[in-house]
Amino acid sequence: MNRIDARFQQLREARQAAFIPFFTAGDPDLDVSLRIMRAAEDAGADLIELGFPFSDPVADGPTIQASYARALAGGQRVADVLDLVRRARDGCALPIVAMVSYSIVFKLGFENFLDRALDAGLDGATIPDLPVEEAAELFGPADERDFRLVCFVTPATTSSRVAMAVKHARGFIYYISVRGITGERSALPSDLAEQIQQLKAATSVPVAVGFGVSTPEQAAGVAMTADGVIVGSAIVKRMAQAAQEGKDAADAALSFIRQLGVAVKDPR
Repeated sequence: MNRIDARFQQLREARQAAFIPFFTAGDPDLDVSLRIMRAAEDAGADLIELGFPFSDPVADGPTIQASYARALAGGQRVADVLDLVRRARDGCALPIVAMVSYSIVFKLGFENFLDRALDAGLDGATIPDLPVEEAAELFGPADERDFRLVCFVTPATTSSRVAMAVKHARGFIYYISVRGITGERSALPSDLAEQIQQLKAATSVPVAVGFGVSTPEQAAGVAMTADGVIVGSAIVKRMAQAAQEGKDAADAALSFIRQLGVAVKDPR
C-alpha cells in the first residue's frame, strides 16, 4: 500500500487528523532539510510536503517565493532534491509528497518524472499549476506505479470541477481554505468547516486543508473537521528568521512542528 494511503488509514482508525508540514528543499541548505525530514515524525508530523524550488511559482505568496529564491541561489536543482529524498529515506518512514510545478514535470517528461520520483522515495505529488481537467491522462501512469497525484479544490471551484477532482482524487484532496496565494492569515473563513463537510460528503478520499493555516489554534480548529492540516508559510517564515539571526533553522522548524502536531491531535 502506498505510504500516503496507509498513514491516512491508520489515522482514520485512531480518529485523528494528519499534520502535514511544508518546507522548501534546500532552504537554507540541504543539510537543514535532511535533518527536518529525519526528525519530523518524532516531532509530530504524519506526512511531509516538500517544495521543489521553482523560479516562477503561481500559487505561492512572498514567504514561500523567497524560500524558493534562496534555494535556487544556493544551487539546488531537481536532481539535488531527489537525492535529498533518497538520503532522507535512511531514517524517515513518513509519506513524502512533492509540491512541484508542472513546468518541471513537463520538462522531464511525466513518466520519467514518476520513475525518478519513485526511485528517490517520493509517494505522491501536488502540482498546483496543473488543472485537474488537463491532468486526466496522467492518472493512469501514476496509478500503475502506485504514485498519488493529489487534486486541488478551492472555495471558487465549480461543482463540475469538484466532481472531476473527486473522481480522480488519489491520496488526499488538497482543499485550499482561502482565495488567493499561500501565506499566513490572521483568521480563516467562517464557513470553512461547512465547506470541508460538503467536500467530505462527496468522497471517501481524505481531505487535507492548507493555505492560510498559521497557528496551533487555527490548526486545531481545522482538525476538528478535516482529515489533514497543512502548514507551510508559518514554518518557512520561522526558519528564515532563525537563519537570519544565526540560529538553527532546523530546530526552529521542528519546534513549531511539535506545537502544531500536538494541536492537530488534541481536538480528537
